[in-house]
Amino acid sequence: MSPSPAPIPLFEPRLRGNEWRYVKDCLDTGWVSSVGAYVRRFEEETARRLGFQHAVAAVNGTSALHAALLVSGVGPGDEVILPSVTFIAPANAVRYVGAHPVLMDAEPDYFQIDVEKTLDFLKKECRWSRGALRNKSSGRRVRALMPVDVLGHPADVRPLREAAKKYGLLLLQDASESLGSRYRGGPTGRGADIACLSFNGNKLVTTGGGGMLLTDDAAWAAKARHLTTQAKTDPIEYIHDEVGYNYRLTNVLAALGLAQLEQLDGFVTRKRRAAARYAKALRGIQGLTPMREAPWARGTYWMYTIRVDEKRYGLDARTLLRRLARRGIMTRPIWQPLHLSKAHKGAQSYRCESAELLYREALSLPSSVALSDAQQDRIVTALRS
Repeated sequence: MSPSPAPIPLFEPRLRGNEWRYVKDCLDTGWVSSVGAYVRRFEEETARRLGFQHAVAAVNGTSALHAALLVSGVGPGDEVILPSVTFIAPANAVRYVGAHPVLMDAEPDYFQIDVEKTLDFLKKECRWSRGALRNKSSGRRVRALMPVDVLGHPADVRPLREAAKKYGLLLLQDASESLGSRYRGGPTGRGADIACLSFNGNKLVTTGGGGMLLTDDAAWAAKARHLTTQAKTDPIEYIHDEVGYNYRLTNVLAALGLAQLEQLDGFVTRKRRAAARYAKALRGIQGLTPMREAPWARGTYWMYTIRVDEKRYGLDARTLLRRLARRGIMTRPIWQPLHLSKAHKGAQSYRCESAELLYREALSLPSSVALSDAQQDRIVTALRS
């Protein structure tokens, strides 16, 4: 009896650059905590790649989002518009500062925040009052737009940026999943007041756990650095001028991140090649819709995600997930839309029809940088059968 083939993970990091050398340097020199040269180098290189003046490394993407809201002035009673189809972190961060998420639908082609519905909401459901844009139904001030780039594809932020300027709103972009992607010829997040990244273990560039806040505003960057270092004001004495947070990334993890960042272009090339192979192979399978890319975008296909039409394919997405798992192929559904989440029960949502359809139909396939042709062929063969 032949042995079962090795399982195919959903995503695993590729650590074949300078990771060992840089981490060993931290261990050899003893610089392993949040003070060290690799933190500065990682911040500077990330800022350079994305075209920002300042970067502040943090322990994870959620802490970067929290800091972004704090330094930009979003606070109790404010509202922040963000997509319902996203990982829960941005909505949680909004709650951390006492603000309220307003959940917007996703457009069905690329899974990103529905720009037309967002603009419609601002125009029809809000009004100017006491020098600010306010939600007619809640009376609260709408303070910020927070598009989230999901699944490695950028959101269409140009019209959102124009709306933010028109209505006096902040544009805070969660680019956690889109590092390496391009939006209208430029790097992801570049048009935002603040952009945030994640370097979680399943991200294209990983530090195991980590995040980054990027901005051109020197005062905001300084404030973020201060708050994420427990708001300590004296280099010797333990004196703090406000409530701060223990959010700074360690030197040893920044060393890992810098080595990963050096390989980003190669990672993106491999991911796009794998996406092209998936798209070609899946076109002939009735009921499976390959992931699409907008003409104004160049995505990374962080998680290559298909839609499963139960009537045409013969299985729904969850049944397909279980059958693939029995063959050692790991897949996952996308996140429960936030307007359906108990964690954000009572949050206002706006016309989230597509979000619920995507939740039922979407399934992410194995998407590791090191995914081999043989593994991919095995996945496609399983989908065909």
